[in-house]
Amino acid sequence: MTPRHFLTLMELSQEELQKLITRSIELKAMQQSGICYEPFKNKVLGMIFEKSSTRTRVSFETAMVQCGGHAIFLSPRDTQLGRGEPIEDTARVLSSMVDCIMLRTYAQEKLELFAQYSKVPVINALTDMYHPCQLLADIQTFIENRGSIQGKKVAWIGDGNNMCHSYMRAALQFDFELAIASPIDYQPHADLVNQCQAHISICTDPAEAVKNADLVSTDVWASMGQEEEQKKRASAFAPYQVNAELMSLAKSDALFMHCLPAHRGEEVSAEVIDGSQSIVWEQAENRLHSQKALLEFLLSPKLKRCTPQS
Repeated sequence: MTPRHFLTLMELSQEELQKLITRSIELKAMQQSGICYEPFKNKVLGMIFEKSSTRTRVSFETAMVQCGGHAIFLSPRDTQLGRGEPIEDTARVLSSMVDCIMLRTYAQEKLELFAQYSKVPVINALTDMYHPCQLLADIQTFIENRGSIQGKKVAWIGDGNNMCHSYMRAALQFDFELAIASPIDYQPHADLVNQCQAHISICTDPAEAVKNADLVSTDVWASMGQEEEQKKRASAFAPYQVNAELMSLAKSDALFMHCLPAHRGEEVSAEVIDGSQSIVWEQAENRLHSQKALLEFLLSPKLKRCTPQS
């Protein structure tokens, strides 16, 4: 049987994504109620990190442990990938030993090639092009606070990066309006813009994008691998800081999100990220719960359902 992968939000249908979010909320409630649910007993997740991480590593590793399974952390120093072994060979071998693999890397093409040769589900834990796991947590968090995101307006302020691309995919899958404000030289990929044009608008004015928004989201100005561009980017993005003045143009009950880590005083002011409209800490926690639901979904053919024990 060909495994299901999660390389972008488009690997799942709209119905499957809705069910996944519902399940994430259920699993969160079970965890907070102290219910023991261990469907991943004797299951192993291989975690390949070519980019560093805090939330991704901790959330996936914790998800496996809390659900009765195990996770193996592999850095470039721990694998032959770091010494030039072909991706295809690593995928064939590793997928014969573990039940699921998450890969955090640079090129989307590398992830796709790995998935092509894997016998088990492969999860995109971030590439330069997409960060779909983060969007599962973001959508869950919005729904918990405001109900359905369908028909709502989301404003993305800043770099047209992997997070922006994933919000564009999410706009398609969850049927919301996405207004993107980015400097002209840092706008999202044109091919993706064409695919998502029915649900998105792009401008260079943050005030225009934020007007009447239900949710405002941003990210750092220089992502991993772009450190040498820091000064240039800081100059280009200076007018794109999400501060109290900008948030005042959104709806009065608008929410603020940031995938973290955040640089206060750069892409967001301390007043906003630490203020009453910010839900970034719930958003970060929900990486754990949404990824439990994702793992459960991808591993479902292999799982023997356990009866939850209180």
